Amino acid sequence: PTASAFYRVFFGGIILLSAALLRREMVWHGGRQLMLSLICGLLFAVDLVFYHYSVLYVGPGLGTILPNFQVFILATTGIFFFGEKIRLLFLISIPLAFIGLFLIVGIDWGQLDQLNKMGIYFGLAAAVCYAAFLLSLRKLQSYQDGLSFFYVLMVISLSASVFLALEIYRNGDTFNIPDFQSFFALMALGLFSQTIGWLLISHALPAVFASLAGFILLLQPSLAFVWDVLLFQRPTSLMNWVGVSIVLFAIYLGSVKPSQS
Repeated sequence: PTASAFYRVFFGGIILLSAALLRREMVWHGGRQLMLSLICGLLFAVDLVFYHYSVLYVGPGLGTILPNFQVFILATTGIFFFGEKIRLLFLISIPLAFIGLFLIVGIDWGQLDQLNKMGIYFGLAAAVCYAAFLLSLRKLQSYQDGLSFFYVLMVISLSASVFLALEIYRNGDTFNIPDFQSFFALMALGLFSQTIGWLLISHALPAVFASLAGFILLLQPSLAFVWDVLLFQRPTSLMNWVGVSIVLFAIYLGSVKPSQS
């Protein structure tokens, strides 16, 4: 998991570095901006480790749904630290999300094996780290207007790859890529998830309503669960599908904010 996370941000960072050089956006923005970028890179590296371990232990479906619980953490942070008003929809969404989660993993927690439990813990830990990363990224973007998005993502990606490389070295893991199939899979992860996906989201979000954006972004965990069932034969009952629907609906409720005039 840590090696796959490393190659995701390393390959993605190389692609973003090439784009920043071609666009002549490699401009020094000061030590404070660099420090914030390194903090973002560290948080993103830890997030990816938790996320990849969660995918390993509970599959890409549930492993992708759990980190999206970050919407509740961000909303709670906004309420307690930024003076945002508590919304009724948000209060409804929290218990709904956990009811749906219990329907997915099963009501009897004691019947789950240790790896499944660890996968759920790692997925929720990824949500915490991802929320912290998004808050740090927001601070970075507000610190200096006109900051190149290619440059920011490049610094974050490459710094995250350094932190992940250090973790691989510390654990005595290997950087070895076993075959060409794995190499192309890792390249695709870096190109599509780390580069194209982020760029599409960053350009699309300002152009659509927040409620529509939140609904569209839910396609990621939704389709991840579908692919888990279709491609990896995840055993899924009707109750599990109901749980997935409830969780996604709760995440949507938690992410929707009232429009501002």
